[in-house]
Amino acid sequence: MKIDIETLRLLMRIGVFIELFAVVIGTIYFYKYKNTALKYILLLFWYTVINDLLGVFYLRGGYEDYNAIIYNIYNVINFTYLLFLYRHYIQNKTHKKAILFFSIIYLISFVINGFFENYLIEFQKFPYIIAAIFLVITISLYFIEILNSQKVLNAKRNLLFWISVGFLIFFVGNLPFRILTNYYMKLTDATISFLVKLTLTIIMNICFIIGFIWSDKKQQY
Repeated sequence: MKIDIETLRLLMRIGVFIELFAVVIGTIYFYKYKNTALKYILLLFWYTVINDLLGVFYLRGGYEDYNAIIYNIYNVINFTYLLFLYRHYIQNKTHKKAILFFSIIYLISFVINGFFENYLIEFQKFPYIIAAIFLVITISLYFIEILNSQKVLNAKRNLLFWISVGFLIFFVGNLPFRILTNYYMKLTDATISFLVKLTLTIIMNICFIIGFIWSDKKQQY
């Protein structure tokens, strides 16, 4: 199964449009979480949109090699920020130490991987997989803590809850295809992986939109 370049560009633009729509909604409802640690996530979401717009631009212009460096930089910022964001909200001291450990291991793996893959022209595969697994574990720890506290009663009105649902769905769904695409190219179809990622991106951003709209300003713990 193959997608021609024009269809690929169209699908990428649809993905970016969904991201843009979500971040605009997040900006409109910024007043709900502007006094919490979540306020910086809006910058991350805007950065994501700009980064993906650059990705579409380079693909359209035939400069695909430039995509590697912009996404490598993006992944470091994205994963590091998210891990420290959850570390801020999680109360369990053992879990906090584990998340700090995850962050350090990820950053070390990124540096070491640079000796094997060129940051400028190659996507950093192994560090991405490590960080995604660590993030899934971290979000799971967050949910476990919520379920074992009174916070579970108002979880659906909390923005971080919906953001976590979105990220968990995306990474749990995308990781198997990412691993297969990176290491077992003959066993998977890159087009199917792209379509799966696009679908997961749309679902993830719908979760973000629900969170921005439905969350209660008083429940941003």
